[in-house]
Amino acid sequence: QVQVVESGGGLVQAGGSLRLSCGASGRTFSSYAMGWFRQAPGKEREFVAAIGTNGGSTYYADSVKGRFTISRDNAKNTMYLQMNSLKAEDTAIYYCAARVGAVGVNTKLPNQYAYWGQGTQVTVSS
Repeated sequence: QVQVVESGGGLVQAGGSLRLSCGASGRTFSSYAMGWFRQAPGKEREFVAAIGTNGGSTYYADSVKGRFTISRDNAKNTMYLQMNSLKAEDTAIYYCAARVGAVGVNTKLPNQYAYWGQGTQVTVSS
């Protein structure tokens, strides 16, 4: 089992940048594929990005492709989401999630991830 905790959220102006971190407990972090999801008020939780166990495979939602970068450091048990060129529509609570197995174009649903953090708020002012 793995426990994850997000950090790094905050308030930023449109066009700015933020880097989110997801710290994981346990010695088996490298066994889990990881993902970022977000949920805006009144909307369903949506996929943002995912990364394979060794960081070699990454996947992005079309809405963030070219602006966000997902990465991980297995030695530090940490995953990151670098967010650039932020827009007002990026405002949401961002969640870190972990799953056993691989990630791919078909692992973009929340119910495909077993372990979740509490979320961190990202607010982009226009």
